[in-house]
Amino acid sequence: MKGTIELNGMQFYAYHGCLDFEREEGTDYTVDFSAELDIAKAAASDRLEDTLDYGRVYEIISEQMDIPSNLLENLAGRIISAIRAEYPEVGHITLRIAKMKPPVAGDMPSAVLTVED
Repeated sequence: MKGTIELNGMQFYAYHGCLDFEREEGTDYTVDFSAELDIAKAAASDRLEDTLDYGRVYEIISEQMDIPSNLLENLAGRIISAIRAEYPEVGHITLRIAKMKPPVAGDMPSAVLTVED
């Protein structure tokens, strides 16, 4: 039995970017995560140990958000690697990171990177 676990709208204030002021001042980020996995064991056992603990996934994402990166691509790669290291049984992952009010010469509410692995 296959299932998808999603964590949507996670809010973080972080210090990612190539520009000095981005590293000093920081900005808001929104992160969405989804992962496909086999849920048959958890469906039968009703035990947290038999599925993806989304509380722990949130902690992993939060830990990685606290480590500054120049690029969202680097950040996304670290998040996915950290989740896979702890949960190797997870199948397809989709991760969406939105940087709110990016430093561009115009009015733009967010810049978004979506990664599938």
